[in-house]
Amino acid sequence: MRRLACVTGRFQPVHGQHLELFELALREAEHLIVAVTNPDTRARHEEATSAHRHLAEANPFTYFERLRLLQAALQERGLSRHASIVPFDLTRPETWYEYVPGRARQLVRAYSAWEREKASRLSDAGYEVTVLDGDPATRLSASDIRARLDADQSVWADLVPRAVVPVLAELLAGRDQTETEEAI
Repeated sequence: MRRLACVTGRFQPVHGQHLELFELALREAEHLIVAVTNPDTRARHEEATSAHRHLAEANPFTYFERLRLLQAALQERGLSRHASIVPFDLTRPETWYEYVPGRARQLVRAYSAWEREKASRLSDAGYEVTVLDGDPATRLSASDIRARLDADQSVWADLVPRAVVPVLAELLAGRDQTETEEAI
């Protein structure tokens, strides 16, 4: 069994298909590294293969907020003892090995050209990469979840892990409160 596996993503927010990929990685490794891309606003750059990933509306949650969401999801599934969460700035490959050791096998589920591009960059950096073809017809998109977050919780709650719902509701309520305070 391999010691380390890694799954990279923005996790804006984390959802069930992310957890499926985490569990798949842990079937073949002792420890999972969840590498959070776009960890800060300076890490966002336009990508030819992904028109939205650099936009503010596609990145509503800070690294710290995503850390909280991921911790809740991993704990609910009993994976937290076997996982570490790290920032992973895709625009700075010279720092990747500081966060994800080179011996970690990268798992990438590819639904689009962007995921295949990411897999290629990871491979070019020396990581062993396994690309899993994703079925676009069954894809659960974080973009779709984000589009529903302004609606009542009943509209989006079934799209994220159960343990994520209260954390996400708290984060959204905090944003609503901040917007109200700024308007006054």
